[in-house]
Amino acid sequence: MVWLYRFKKNLENSPAYFEYTPSFYISYLGTVKKMKKTNLIILVTFLVLLTPLLLQASDDHSSHGNQAPSIASQQQQDMFLEKKVIDGYDVSFHVMKASEDMQHGGSHNFMVKIEEHGKVLGDVVINSKVIDPDGKTASKGLIKMGDWYMNGYNLGNKGRYQLMILFKTIDGKKHKGGVYYGK
Repeated sequence: MVWLYRFKKNLENSPAYFEYTPSFYISYLGTVKKMKKTNLIILVTFLVLLTPLLLQASDDHSSHGNQAPSIASQQQQDMFLEKKVIDGYDVSFHVMKASEDMQHGGSHNFMVKIEEHGKVLGDVVINSKVIDPDGKTASKGLIKMGDWYMNGYNLGNKGRYQLMILFKTIDGKKHKGGVYYGK
C-alpha cells in the first residue's frame, strides 16, 4: 500500500488524478457484471426473436410432399418459358395465365420472341396454331408488343397442348416449329 500512497501523492496535483482503491475495483467489477448481464439479456432476446425466422426459412426450402406450394412455385406453375433453335434463330416460347385486364382473346397469353445472334428481330410476320388436348385447333396471327409477339388462347383445361408457329423473316423465308405445353 505504500506504493499506492506515493502514487496518490505524485498525482494529487495532476489533472489525470484517479484513485485506485479497493472500492474502485469493487465498483468496476460490479459495472462489468451489469454489462455482462445486459449483454446476455440482449443476446437471449435476439435469439428468441430470430428462432422463428430461422425455422420458417428452413421450412421454405424443404421438400415435404404434403406442404402447400409457396407463392414462387405457384408462379412457376402458371408461367411457361421454353427456348428452341429453329433454322438458326433462337425462339422463346412463353405462356402465362392472363390477368383480367390483359386477356387478349383467351385465358392465357401465348408469346414468342425471335432472336438472331442475340438481337431481337422486330420485322417478322408470325402466325400461331394451338392444338388442345381434345384435338381441336385454333389459329391466330401474333401481335407485336415490345420484343414479343403475342395473342390469347384458352389453355385452361388440363392436358397437353401443342403450340406451333410459322414465321416469315425479312428475306422472305418461312420457318416453323413448336413446343408442348401442359401435362
